[in-house]
Amino acid sequence: MSSLRDKALLTTSMYCFGRNFVTASSSLLPVQLPSPKEAHFWYILPDEIKNANLLNRYLEILSPGEKENVLRMSGEQLKKRALLARALVRTTLARYQTNCQIDPKSLKFTKNDHGKPEVDWQYADDRSLPPLHFNISHTSSLIACGVTVGSAIGIDVEEKQRRLKNDILAFARRYFSPHEIEMLTTIADPELRRQEFIKLWTLKEAYVKAIGKGFSASPFKTFTVRLRDHMKECIHLPPHMISKAPEITVEPSDDQKNLRGNWQFALLELAGSHYAAVCIEQDNINGGKGSIPVTLTVRKTIPFVEDECISASDTAVVISGSTRLVVCD
Repeated sequence: MSSLRDKALLTTSMYCFGRNFVTASSSLLPVQLPSPKEAHFWYILPDEIKNANLLNRYLEILSPGEKENVLRMSGEQLKKRALLARALVRTTLARYQTNCQIDPKSLKFTKNDHGKPEVDWQYADDRSLPPLHFNISHTSSLIACGVTVGSAIGIDVEEKQRRLKNDILAFARRYFSPHEIEMLTTIADPELRRQEFIKLWTLKEAYVKAIGKGFSASPFKTFTVRLRDHMKECIHLPPHMISKAPEITVEPSDDQKNLRGNWQFALLELAGSHYAAVCIEQDNINGGKGSIPVTLTVRKTIPFVEDECISASDTAVVISGSTRLVVCD
C-alpha cells in the first residue's frame, strides 16, 4: 500500500494545471513531504535578514489582510518579525508542492475554533491535496515553523537567557502542576532551576498548541509534563541516540479531560541559544502500534536566498524526547 506521502505527491501531480505560479518560487528549494512519523522544523534568525529588497519581496507574497496587520504594528522590529513569520509559513508550505510548485502568495488559510491557523485547500476546487499541518513560534531572535503530514503538531521556541521578573517558584505556582512545582523545588541552584523552568514552559506551550486549543482553553495547571530523570542533570543526547521509551509524557492533573490521543515530544537546543519543543500526535503517526521515535529534520533558512540543513550538526542537539535527528533530503 502506498504511503500517505506518496498519495499526496501523486494527487498533487494530477492537479497541477490551472494553479497560480510565480517565478520567485523557483528559488525555493523543493522538499519532499514529511512521512507520517516525521516532522520538519524550519527557522529564521531575524538579525541575519537586513536587505530591504528581500523584505519587500516577503511583503509581496502576503495576503492583503496579512500586509495590513504587519504594517499596522508599531515599531520596526515588531513589523519585521511579523513579516518574517508570515513569509516563513508561506515559503515553507509552498516548497512541498514539488510537482507543480505553488506560488506562496496563492496559499490560503483558515482558523479552528480556538484560532489555530490551518491550510485551506478549499480554494483548489475541493481536490484532495496534502494534509499539511503546521505551527509557528517566535522570539525576538528566532522564528520557527514546524510541518507534518496528517498529524497535529505544536512547536515552541524560547531563548535560553529569558529572564523572569518574578521569582521562578512563585511564577511556577501560578501556572504549573503540583508535580512540576515539586520537581523545580528540588533544584537548589537558581540558574539551573531557571533553565529547567524554561524547558518545561517550552514543552507545555508546544503541547497546548498541538491540541489546537491554546493557553486560555488548556491552562498549564490542568496537565503535567513528566520528564524521565527530571532533566535535572541536563544530559544532552547525541543526535544518533534514540531512547527506547518516551522520555517526555503528558497526563491530566485534575478532573478536566483536556487530554486526547497520545503525544510524542522532542526537546532541542538550537545554536546554543534557544530551546525548541516539538509535540506531535502519536496516534496518527504510527497507527497505535506503540511508541516509535519521531524523525526530525531541522533547517535554517533565509527564504529565496539559502537553506542550511543543521540536523546532523552541533547546532541542533537533542536534550530529551524519543527523537531521531536525520540529515535533510
